[in-house]
Order: sequence, then structure tokens, then C-alpha cells
Amino acid sequence: MEVVIPIISGVVALVVGFLLGFIYRKNIAEKLTGAAEKVAEVIKEEAHREASAKKKEILLEAKEESIKTKNDIEREVKERRDEVKKHEKRLIQKEEQLDKKSNSFERKEEQLQKKMEDLDAKTVEADGILAKQNAELERISGMSPEQAKDFLLSTIENEVKVEAALLIKDAEAKAKLDADKKAKEILATAVQRCAVDHVTETSVSVVQLPNDEMKGRIIGREGRNIRTLESLTGIDLIIDDTPEAVILSGFDPVRREIAKVALEKLVADGRVHPARIEEMVEKAKKEVEASIREEGESASLETGVHGVNPELIRLLGKMKFRTSYGQNVLRHSIEVAHLCGLMAGELGLDITLAKRAGLLHDIGKAIDHEQEGSHVSLGAALLKKYRENDIIVNACEAHHGDVEPTSIISVLVMAADAISAARPGARRETLESYIKRLQKLEEIANSFDGVEKTFAIQAGRELRLIVVPETVDDSGMTLLAREVAKRIETEVEYPGNIKINLIRETRAIEYAK
Repeated sequence: MEVVIPIISGVVALVVGFLLGFIYRKNIAEKLTGAAEKVAEVIKEEAHREASAKKKEILLEAKEESIKTKNDIEREVKERRDEVKKHEKRLIQKEEQLDKKSNSFERKEEQLQKKMEDLDAKTVEADGILAKQNAELERISGMSPEQAKDFLLSTIENEVKVEAALLIKDAEAKAKLDADKKAKEILATAVQRCAVDHVTETSVSVVQLPNDEMKGRIIGREGRNIRTLESLTGIDLIIDDTPEAVILSGFDPVRREIAKVALEKLVADGRVHPARIEEMVEKAKKEVEASIREEGESASLETGVHGVNPELIRLLGKMKFRTSYGQNVLRHSIEVAHLCGLMAGELGLDITLAKRAGLLHDIGKAIDHEQEGSHVSLGAALLKKYRENDIIVNACEAHHGDVEPTSIISVLVMAADAISAARPGARRETLESYIKRLQKLEEIANSFDGVEKTFAIQAGRELRLIVVPETVDDSGMTLLAREVAKRIETEVEYPGNIKINLIRETRAIEYAK
């Protein structure tokens, strides 16, 4: 019982405390609610005021923007209207100008039409006057219109010929003034700097013998030794009264050299019989072949031309035993190579290419006695076969004027070839070919109208023509000289240059009685 009372008292106290706390919290909550409602009312009123002010501000800005936009549109419209007015004004002005021009054109057309009518009338009048004048001219001159036309054309043609001759003469003089001087300087420099020996050979070789008894050994019993040597070498042995010498004759210089070497070996050995001859000929062939290659390589080194095909090197060496008008072809080719290199250096061209073209320009002469064709065509075919430069091929083809040169190097080869051939003592011609060339020169000159006499003088270096003064005048001499020179260039082969010298003499003879 005592325990229950305190518990009940505690429960009652707890309930009373809870009620009192609830009432207190309720009062506080009511107070807080009222305060919050008041604050909310204040915030609401302030928000209404701010919204109203913002609304007024936005409306004011919108109104201002609207007014600004309106003003911009109105200003742009005004500008467009002003621009349209300006265009309209310009169009009106242009229409007025067009109207004025149209009126002016109409007036000018009327004036032109009137002038055309006047011109037609004057043309008819002029035709009548011209017909009368022509009739009067025909009556006075006694010539028909066709005859008068032919006379005028002939007169004009003669005048044009005279003027053309004068122009040609002036042009040649001006061109030669500097060209001759420069060319002479280049050629003189090249010739002075290129010092070479001249070797003159013949188509026979001579082998010296220790005594005349050796001739009998060479001939052998019933001529068997000499027949064996001739059949193996293809060379004729001439054993005559010449003391202590045997002459070898043959068109092939290489075979002649083989025969010479073999015979010299037989003479030195002293044993001459068919078996020994065969052995010595084989040795001689090998020695000559080795000598040919050495000569070709030596020429290549001497001129500074490298990278040449071995077969072309061999053919170069063969040219040592080949002569042209007595001039050694290999020495001539080396000289031409040096001259081409010197002239190319003076002109600023490719010196190596020029030397190569000069060295190989006569390569066809190494085989022209074995194959059909000129040494020019054979040489060009060889160079093409071994894929030499097109400039070198053209230099070979053009160095005797068979084709037109396509490069300056081809022209240099032509000049160097002529210089080498024209050196005093470099070449010699047979009397027959020399006389034929002189006769050909005189025949060409005499074929022209107005040439009375022709004389080939200075060993064919100058052609002197005596012309008929009544047929060829002073101006026509220039044209005649050029025509003769061109004809000679195309029909005659000759070394160096030929001077064409025309002489016109007019004489007046009268007798005093």
C-alpha cells in the first residue's frame, strides 16, 4: 500500500506536468503563429509593392524600346525613300541623255546618208574622169593596161632587188663586224693553244732487211714463203731492186701493220718457212690488237674523254693505222677534240661533251674499208648503236654538211675539223681529185647568167668571176656572189673556205678621127 501511493502520486504528477507543458506549448505556438502571420503579411505586402514597381519598370523599358524601334524603322524607311528618289532622279536624267543621244544619232545618220549619196555621185564622176585619163594615157604611151602593169611590176621588181641587195650587204657587214672579230679571236686562241704534230703516211710500208740475201729467204723455194705470208695477211709483198728493203702494199692499214710486224720478227729470227710464218703472224695479230687497244685508251686519256664503250676505244685505236689524204686519222681526231674543247671553253659550253664529239666524229673511218657506206653514216650508226649522246651523233652526221647541225657543239666540230684539215702540211690531195674540184668550181660559176669568164686561183681557195657589165649591175653583184657561194656549198666538198670574187669593168671606147 505504501508502495502504490508513491507510484500513483508520481503518475498524477507526471500527468499534471504533461498537461501544464501542453498548455504552455500551445500558448507559445499560438503566439508564434500569430507573429508568423504578421511577418507573412508584411512580406506579402512588400512583395506586392516590389512586383508593382518591377512591372512599372518593365513596362517603361518596353515602351522605351518600342519607341526606339519605331524611330529606327521610321529613319530607315526615310533613308530608303530618299535613295529611291535619287535612283528615280538618275533614271530620269539617263532617259533624257538617251533621248538626246538618239536625236544626235538620227541627225548624224541623216548627215552620213547625205555624204554617202554625195560620195556615190563623186565616185561615178571620178570613174568617168579616170576612164578618160586612162584612155589619154593609153593614147600617149601607146601601151595597153596589161602592158603598163607588166612594165610597172618589172620596174618595181628591179627596185626591190636593188634595195634587197643593199639591205643584205648592210646586214652582212653589221653581222660580220662583231662576229668575225669574235670568231677569229676564238679560233686563233684555240689554234695557238693546240700544238700537235702532223704525221703523213702512205698506203705502203717498208721493212728494212739486214742484207739482200734475206729477200731470197722471204721468197722461199718456188715462192712458197711469200705466198704463205701474203695469204695469211692479205697484203702484197713487193720485192724489187730496192736494196735491203721489202715494200708491203695493201688497202687495209691494220693488215699491213700485222704483215710488217710479222716480217720484222721473221727477219730478226732468221728462220723463214711456212710454219714459222704462221706462228709469227698469229703473234703479230695479238701484238697489233693489244697496240690498238693501248692507242685507243691513250687517246681517251690524252683528251680527257672517259666512259667510252670498249668497242669504240678499240675502233679509235684502229684509226692510228688509217690515213685521210696522208693525215693520220687518230692524230686528227685528237687534234679536233682539243680544238673543240678550247673553243667550247671560250664560249662557256660543256668542254667534256665537246671533246667527246671531236674525238668520235671520224669513228666511221675505222670501218669504212670493211663496210659499205660513207664514214659519216657508218660513224653515226656506230654511235647510235653504243648509245652515245644525240649531240655527239649529230656532230658526226653534220661535220661534212650532210645534215643540219642541231647544236653549237656540232658547229664547233665542223670548224675544228676544217682547221685541222687546213693546217699547212696536214693533208695532201691527189692531183686527179684536185683538178676535178677546180673544174667543178669553174663549171658552177659559168652556169650563172652574166658570168663571162671564171678562174679558180690560189689552189682553189679563190674563185674569180668576170661578169658582163651590161647584164649584172653593181647591186646585182652581191646577189650573184651569194648564189654562187650557196651553190658551191651544196655541190662541192672542200677544206677551209673559198672566196668568191666578182669583177665588173665598164669601158667606153671612142675613136678621134
